[in-house]
Amino acid sequence: MAKTLNDIKELVMIQAAEKGFGTTPEEISVPEKIALIHAQVSSAYEGYRSKKMSGPWSLEDELAGAVMRIVHLCGVLKLDLEGAILKKYEENKTRNWDWGKMNEKHSES
Repeated sequence: MAKTLNDIKELVMIQAAEKGFGTTPEEISVPEKIALIHAQVSSAYEGYRSKKMSGPWSLEDELAGAVMRIVHLCGVLKLDLEGAILKKYEENKTRNWDWGKMNEKHSES
């Protein structure tokens, strides 16, 4: 059965309570959580650089950890991450990027 992001948030928050990661703003440090998200994304990059796409310490594993940390932070702060992603998706439908001014790979489609 497919799970929504809100379903996953519920699971992450239950685990956070069980493991003592905090479930209220008073129980966490937002700057620390953001730094940990950054560290997780950096570890994902290292997995990619090492051509380790799945398994422990891989791109896939570390990205999953980053998403879980983001979901946890949003759960603690009562942010609607699922709604915000859907809103951003809709905004991006009509958004145009000036690829000539960006140093980023993109498809020509």
